[in-house]
Amino acid sequence: MIGKQLIDQFARSLSDERQHLVSAAASAGTVKREQVLHNDYQDLDALRKLAASIKDHTLHHLGDYLAQAEQALVARGAKVHFAVTGEDACQTILSILQNHGVTRLTKSKSMAAEEIHLNPFLIQNGVECLESDLGEFIIQLDNDVPSHIVKPIIHKNRSDVARTFQREKIAEDFNDDPQTLTRRARVFLREKYMQSQACITGANFVCADSGRLLLVTNEGNSRFGMAPVPVHIALVGIEKLIPREKDLAVFLNLLARSATGQQLTVYTEFINGPRAAHQTEGPEHLHVVFMDNGRSKILASNCREILRCLRCGACQNVCPVYRQASGHAYRSIYGGPIGAVLSPLLFSERFPELADLAKASTLCGACNEVCPVDIPIPDLLLRLRDKAQRQRIHSPAAIPMAPFAALATSPVLWRGAMSLSKAMNHLPIQITPLPPARAWFDQRALPAFHGGDFRKWMKARLKNKNRKPED
Repeated sequence: MIGKQLIDQFARSLSDERQHLVSAAASAGTVKREQVLHNDYQDLDALRKLAASIKDHTLHHLGDYLAQAEQALVARGAKVHFAVTGEDACQTILSILQNHGVTRLTKSKSMAAEEIHLNPFLIQNGVECLESDLGEFIIQLDNDVPSHIVKPIIHKNRSDVARTFQREKIAEDFNDDPQTLTRRARVFLREKYMQSQACITGANFVCADSGRLLLVTNEGNSRFGMAPVPVHIALVGIEKLIPREKDLAVFLNLLARSATGQQLTVYTEFINGPRAAHQTEGPEHLHVVFMDNGRSKILASNCREILRCLRCGACQNVCPVYRQASGHAYRSIYGGPIGAVLSPLLFSERFPELADLAKASTLCGACNEVCPVDIPIPDLLLRLRDKAQRQRIHSPAAIPMAPFAALATSPVLWRGAMSLSKAMNHLPIQITPLPPARAWFDQRALPAFHGGDFRKWMKARLKNKNRKPED
């Protein structure tokens, strides 16, 4: 489950096995991404910057593109709904289901639905809601939450899954063979697909010019979910819009490579609307729910670039903090660098509680380097740190920086400190007088200090430079 402690505290509480599972899977994802992208594109940065410019243009004209998308969707026979808050989205979806008499449904993977806790809301209101993505299905059985945007059970191994299946009577015996586990899940879910009355999905992209929804998956569960049911509901964050279908050539080439190291996902589905008269299968009704839930506020902030995000998870895979702590440490459905920026903004009422996430970063810049839409995540983290500072929100256990600021801005004090710094190499940490400093040093091993001689070197250099050459 999501942790309640600070990230470093949560990381220390992880078992070695759990930490290894997350780190190994994240590292493997980074390697695969780098291989396929750099093999396929000579100028990857140009493609990333093009994708960023398309997203920025869309966000700048978001109202116009929402209106265009609504018109195109309605022309295709879809019904369009707008939800200002997460609560509005939940109530809208529940009303749609009730109007159609739906009591059982399957759901494809959707971070937007996770964001608003849609599953428990529907279940509490009498609707059987079953996750059909294999990872999300296991998460639901375990009453857990995803720890990665793309790989929700990155923190589990196959034995964990086998025990879950045995406990939930999906299997009579314990068997952690991957093919056996997959087959057992398939048998269970196929029956549920045929019993369901509706399907809920997200959307990776919505093309404003055509009104087509685009879904990319690797399991085909969204296709299975939609095939036998009369009602399809798509929950879409308003930032998922792109202006034209031809822009997909840019984003599809980046998304799968960044997320899973594939050139293209196994299933790329274009949803053209509800079932046409000549078609024999598919939903008769398509409802598209465009959700704001704080996105407009982000759009008006100095962190609007975060709305470019494609939810590929590449920044999570490469982040050294995420690899050590896992997504559950971020106290929100969004973990890693993307979560450290998005969560305090999206859930603005929780900003004092989540403000410390911006400090859970080395600011190494790796997240920006791998982002397919060139989001300047380190810059955004600094902006959030500044916001917290201006609101006088101080992270627990953080060492006050005011003394260092006084030291660094006083030449006299700085020279004195540099002359004494070498003594730190011989000073036992145990006798450090201040408890906060001892706690800080308990978690860090500092290298030996080798500085302090720059001023002497510069003084000697200037002296030699000004010396007159002898005749």
